[in-house]
Amino acid sequence: MIYPIRTQKLSKAFRRNEAVRLLDLEVPAGSIYGLISPNGAGKTTTIKLLMNILRPSSGAAEVLGVDARRLSPAHFARIAYVSENQELPGEMTVEYFLRYLKPFYPTWDEALCNEMLRQFDLPRGRRLRHLSRGMRMKAAFASSLAYRPELIVLDEPFTGLDALVRQELIQGLLERAENTTILISSHDLAEIESFASHIGYLEEGRLRFAEEAGALAERFRQVEVIFDAPPALPPDWPRSWMQPQTSSAVLRFVESRFDRGRTPAEVGRLFPDARKVAFTPMALKEIFVALALAGRQSKAA
Repeated sequence: MIYPIRTQKLSKAFRRNEAVRLLDLEVPAGSIYGLISPNGAGKTTTIKLLMNILRPSSGAAEVLGVDARRLSPAHFARIAYVSENQELPGEMTVEYFLRYLKPFYPTWDEALCNEMLRQFDLPRGRRLRHLSRGMRMKAAFASSLAYRPELIVLDEPFTGLDALVRQELIQGLLERAENTTILISSHDLAEIESFASHIGYLEEGRLRFAEEAGALAERFRQVEVIFDAPPALPPDWPRSWMQPQTSSAVLRFVESRFDRGRTPAEVGRLFPDARKVAFTPMALKEIFVALALAGRQSKAA
């Protein structure tokens, strides 16, 4: 399998703070890879290492088959990078900014650029510093997609944007990213869930898991067990059952290794007096919250 992004035991420390720890990340070609984590877990640091903005303390990162520390202008002409703190030359107008960028990218598609200007309703003659945050992000997206990059790296691109602008950016991205590999970090989990093909979860700089989005959704369930009397938790509580909560005669927990045959049988074995059992699929945001809370609890233990 081809991996446009691959890291091996990648680490980055800022004095005593190890922001990224022994990270092994593989982003398959053609995937839309959502990198999620609690705040401060290393997403932005990881992306800056991949883009050669930061140098690793140890380990290695490859981007488009090249050591990230040796990415050349020719390589960056095949990569689009947009971050939440994207700086644009405020004195330039939208049109002048795009004309300025065009000579740097041999694959620049003028027709596509004009199409995105119309789709995003960008005012060609307005200075970038006079644009709203949403319009500035549209300008950043237009300038990054106009040369049809092979790899798109997005670091929290939707932060602070209203729902309509987010939807416009996602639509513009997906319409023009066929056969393109996309790595996106975002707190907007509902949006990521709607289009990501793969999910990676970072916790304290480590990749806790990485898998296809469909497989992740399939293995997590919210479980509710109803009894006639308040239940007692069994001593052999399965490790994959997270966040047990009891209320009156109801027990709720999250199953992180759901199996259509094994899990109901295990619930029946441990709770033979259960009157009713329900297994409910979970949204990505609910899975994220469950994982984040489990991580906090394990640190506190």
